[in-house]
Amino acid sequence: MIAHTTLAVADCGRAKAFYLKALAPLGYRKNMDYGEAAGFSDGKNTDFWIAKQDAVTPLHLAFEAKTREEVEAFHEAALAAGGKDNGAPGYRVEYWPGYYAAFVHDLDGHNIEAVWYDYDKAD
Repeated sequence: MIAHTTLAVADCGRAKAFYLKALAPLGYRKNMDYGEAAGFSDGKNTDFWIAKQDAVTPLHLAFEAKTREEVEAFHEAALAAGGKDNGAPGYRVEYWPGYYAAFVHDLDGHNIEAVWYDYDKAD
């Protein structure tokens, strides 16, 4: 199990504003600031961090949603915060029959995903 991860960002202030809005539907709140870094928690652990870096290599990072509606709200909030659509909410049966996800590129080009596992659709 991964305890926490840090995503490199070019502008910490801009990224904080984006992630505050984009992750709110998933229950995440910024709960730590440490210089040019910030930590976000879903109420259990501070498991997601952003930190300013001179070089940013875009990565893919997925957050687990509790419901289909959370995936949809994440997508809408991330787009409203300046993200770019990289896959509207929907089932990705090519991954798994109950894989419901949405994807956005954040302000640094990271592919950020929210996914809900619909076990009722599993065969």
